[in-house]
Amino acid sequence: MAAAIAAATGAQRLASPNPGVGAAVRTVDGQVFTGATQPLGGNHAEVEALAAATRGGASVAGALLATTLEPCNHQGRTGPCTEAIIAAGVSRVLVGVEDPDPLVAGSGSQRLRAAGLEVTTGVMAGKVEQQLEAYLHHRKTGRPFVTLKLAATLDGRTAAPDGSSQWITGEQARVDVHRLRAEHDAILVGAGTVRVDDPSLTVRHVAGPDPLRVVLGHAAAWARVHPCVELTGPLELVLEALGKRGVVTLLVEGGATVAHSFHAASLVDRYVLYLAPALFGGADAVPLFSGAGASSIAGLWRGRIVESAMLGPDIRIDLRPT
Repeated sequence: MAAAIAAATGAQRLASPNPGVGAAVRTVDGQVFTGATQPLGGNHAEVEALAAATRGGASVAGALLATTLEPCNHQGRTGPCTEAIIAAGVSRVLVGVEDPDPLVAGSGSQRLRAAGLEVTTGVMAGKVEQQLEAYLHHRKTGRPFVTLKLAATLDGRTAAPDGSSQWITGEQARVDVHRLRAEHDAILVGAGTVRVDDPSLTVRHVAGPDPLRVVLGHAAAWARVHPCVELTGPLELVLEALGKRGVVTLLVEGGATVAHSFHAASLVDRYVLYLAPALFGGADAVPLFSGAGASSIAGLWRGRIVESAMLGPDIRIDLRPT
């Protein structure tokens, strides 16, 4: 299973909206072959791992197969992975976590057991759930996993009183932001940010695909954000609409108003803050959030820092709700 987890590293962005699954086959004579889910329409991880073994001239009869997510048991763009596993002559299957997708939801493991295979579930489930967190969230809630990205000075300000904000953080932090964009299916900003900054919201400085661009409200016809999806209405419905479009991961890069709206509605699953060693030194600069906050210390929002890293002179902090 450790080999399967390693094979799945980075697979979610390319596989989305399918899950970024990893699989590993250990043959009777001890050889190990791995595979990961291919882009939409391509092989799933289990089939990729079996194919890798075949290409390597190995026999998979009686082999052990580990897969981070329960194999599918239905006909989609590709055939059922369960049937490919059975046909290959695999004798035992290790499953990280059950697939909550209603099309699977236990039926994959049931099919394998009915065919006489030994199936063990929950293998290294904690690490697999962490790796497949966004996909599992999407399938359980119908909404994308939301990351709110913020950049500020150490006194919590994102722009000067005159509206200027480029650049608060340094080059390494900006490169990391583009890496973050490349890891997400879609990126969202408010119409106000489009009017003021006219962002392109593309991936630069790193290799990777551009995310789907989403604007809350309407963007002028000349705006660089086009082509984009324009959505209005309650944020819950906006997220549901994106979820139905197959958006598994959403990066929110809006200004203080949009940031406050997502935060106040408890719709943020992960916060990524970039803090620069700089101070505006006054109350007139633009804050991280624009809107009412906690009225007393008892109502203070508290999260947990799960990771931090120095990026040149700046620091990145990954924060999760408790």
